[in-house]
Amino acid sequence: MGAGKVNKSPKVLVFSTEKISDPAIDMAGLLKLHYPPTVYTITVPCSSAIKSKWILHALEHGFDGVFIAADGTDCPYGESCVDKTGQLVGATQEILKQKGMDPARLKMAAICSVCSEPFVKHVKSFTKYLMNSSN
Repeated sequence: MGAGKVNKSPKVLVFSTEKISDPAIDMAGLLKLHYPPTVYTITVPCSSAIKSKWILHALEHGFDGVFIAADGTDCPYGESCVDKTGQLVGATQEILKQKGMDPARLKMAAICSVCSEPFVKHVKSFTKYLMNSSN
């Protein structure tokens, strides 16, 4: 066997919301829907409360990507959640560009409380992108 490149899964940090996307992520585990074991989740009350500095810290300290499992229109804290989270993502992607980092290392998608399969699909697609972009 030759000494080839080890094909490891990228390390991804997921910001998940406790009332909306957390139940979907938990259900993915209960349903045994598989996604890479290098996906780590932090729960927040609302996706619009996430700070750019948290995302940058994660990307500068070992994570290959950050995925925001946003509330979408189901947010119990306000109707503007999607807009605020989208603005955060756009602003943070601009900062990533300025730092010479790939802005696609940050991804956001609305994940409802029963969206286990879409969550797994998003995470698998994201990790595949990250794996291919690092080669």
